Amino acid sequence: MSDLPRIPRSASDDYAPEALAARRALLERVAGRALGHVAGAPVDAASARGNIENLVGFAQVPLGIAGPLRVDTTAGLREVYVPMATNEGALVASYSRGMRLLAAGGGARARVVREGLSQHPMLVYDGLREALEAGAVARASELEFAELVATTTRHGKLVRLETDVLGCRLLLRLVFTTGDAIGINMAARAADLVSAELARRTNARERYVHGQDVEKRANARAALEGRGRSVVAEAVVPRTALAELARVTPEQLVAIQATYATGFAQLGTQNWLVQAANGLAAVLLACGQDVAYLTECAQGQLDFRVTPAGDLYASATLPSLLVGTVGGGSQKGTAAECLAVLGCAGAGHANTFAELLGATVLAGDLSLMASFCAHEFVAAHERLGRNRPTHEG
Repeated sequence: MSDLPRIPRSASDDYAPEALAARRALLERVAGRALGHVAGAPVDAASARGNIENLVGFAQVPLGIAGPLRVDTTAGLREVYVPMATNEGALVASYSRGMRLLAAGGGARARVVREGLSQHPMLVYDGLREALEAGAVARASELEFAELVATTTRHGKLVRLETDVLGCRLLLRLVFTTGDAIGINMAARAADLVSAELARRTNARERYVHGQDVEKRANARAALEGRGRSVVAEAVVPRTALAELARVTPEQLVAIQATYATGFAQLGTQNWLVQAANGLAAVLLACGQDVAYLTECAQGQLDFRVTPAGDLYASATLPSLLVGTVGGGSQKGTAAECLAVLGCAGAGHANTFAELLGATVLAGDLSLMASFCAHEFVAAHERLGRNRPTHEG
């Protein structure tokens, strides 16, 4: 059973001021603070300094809550409402249903299994021999480069240096820990310093800080090696709950997941999840993250199988979650309030935030796949996503 109350709803008009006020009051109790910006209070324009140029105001996107979501995280058991900013009708309802399915089995378990933000500068030499020699110099200098990085930041550390040779070019893979921030600017500055020092030592002809640019693009390297925080979320969902809440069996879900895998193999995609981009975009936007990283974040794997007891085992693996709870826009306006609702505002919470995101993705994929099996997908969108244009445009 959930320790959190059900989200208040109004049968007569769920968009009436009273219905919104009831839900906000619930969230304020959970967050332990007022949520004035979520309620519409203007944000101080000065808070955007350093985040945007030519400021004219702040965009507004509808914000809803899904849940409760129950997750065994590295920081302990968490039960939260998940804020989601979206204009897609039926999305919040779908994720909420998935969260109920996870809760029926006691909730999800999620863990950050790997952490490290990679940067990939490239240096150009006269030929293969020079590139190989430069690679040897780079590997021998790893500790020196780590000390160089330490002079530029109190939060980031160079924890790994790897090299690869592409013709006359030397590719560096520099992996940093970044504390509770995404840390892109810190890592880029550090990569620039390291590559400049290596270029000086090895007489490189050219040097590019983003020589192999994995930034904000889906790529096989990040899918394999991970980038940012790599998360695995899993759950066992009882057969009875699937039948009652989703009108589907574990066997049907295993079958449809195998069919999706066949289609994904032909596509050659790194994203073998079903609707990760939907849930991630909604939560990243609500929580002040850099939404452009969605292209990397949404990569991953979905796995269903029937347990020996006849229930459903489900897992979602997301190798490249680039998120933070400090820095960027995470501590301002509605973003700070939404992170507070999750219990993830400020330092010390980035891994928990990533683990909650992994469980959210699992809930959404479980619900969507069930709707496909029960042939309820279109009907749900017709019923809940009724925002029709009023005229031809």
